[in-house]
Amino acid sequence: MRIGVIGTGRIGTIHANTLSRHRDVGSLILTDADASRAQDLAHRLGETAAPGVEEIFRWGVDAVVITTATSAHAELIGRAARSGLPVFCEKPIALDLPGTLSAIAEVETAGTVLQMGFQRRFDTGYAGAREAVRSGRLGRLHTVRALTSDQAPPPAEWLPVSGGLYRDTLIHDFDVLRWVTGREVADVYAAGSDAGPAMFRAAGDVDTGAALLTLDDGTLASVTGARLNGAGYDVRMELAGELDQIVVGLDDRTPIASTEPTGPPAADKPWTGFLERFGPAYEAELNAFVEVVRGERANPCDGREALQALRVAEACELSRRERRPVHLAEIPGGTASPFV
Repeated sequence: MRIGVIGTGRIGTIHANTLSRHRDVGSLILTDADASRAQDLAHRLGETAAPGVEEIFRWGVDAVVITTATSAHAELIGRAARSGLPVFCEKPIALDLPGTLSAIAEVETAGTVLQMGFQRRFDTGYAGAREAVRSGRLGRLHTVRALTSDQAPPPAEWLPVSGGLYRDTLIHDFDVLRWVTGREVADVYAAGSDAGPAMFRAAGDVDTGAALLTLDDGTLASVTGARLNGAGYDVRMELAGELDQIVVGLDDRTPIASTEPTGPPAADKPWTGFLERFGPAYEAELNAFVEVVRGERANPCDGREALQALRVAEACELSRRERRPVHLAEIPGGTASPFV
């Protein structure tokens, strides 16, 4: 098959490398707003560079992978749907609910496939946690604690177009919380701090955030995020039940040190970023997309799943701004798709 890759930045390069060596992918057509960047990558991979998006659709492809700036996602998803093409798109579909719902409607009207890039669903640790919860090993789940902490903040110019900490970063935690537990979020209470670098205040964003989420079965979940965690890139999820307790993301590279005399030593080589920490998961989600395109498996994360994670992020942002609890019923788009 021939796949068009639109966007050849950091994650686009990762995806293009994965697809270029896939046994079921015959060729790629790469394009980017920076034409020279696409050409350089195409040269390194032995693939074809296109001058622009128009050529991706005109030259003919069997599927499209979208890794552009978020502002272009919804329009490109719609265009691919109208062309009858299956799409893999990095999160989010759009930075607002109307744009998200419109793009999903185009896909559903066309009857095409939209797989969203929530790579944690393909991480071994999170998959193990899902199995532990679903098998009953933990008993009744009563508490979940999730966190995502970046070692260094994104560029200042990215912040105004990122959607903010909840939509840009913690949306991954919201998605995987639903996926692991099989439950929906019923209400949230969120707070944030912009006490760090001035660029966060200038962008109307926060550098640190926390949210208390109540799931629809009464389970309590806390989700925290930070943009400046000097020890390293830290992503974990703890799940506590009446019978057992487990943790995702605790290994010899977790950037945390114990103060106990017999505690484990600090990591020699702590994780530095998401591309390194989730490298195998990024590859697995693209391999899954090829299987979806070939009709060999069901879509593991469709647009409706992405919508539900965005709704939680929207509720958290509303709660932070208005300093009040927010029920998810206040946020449009509440019909969830079945968990897969």
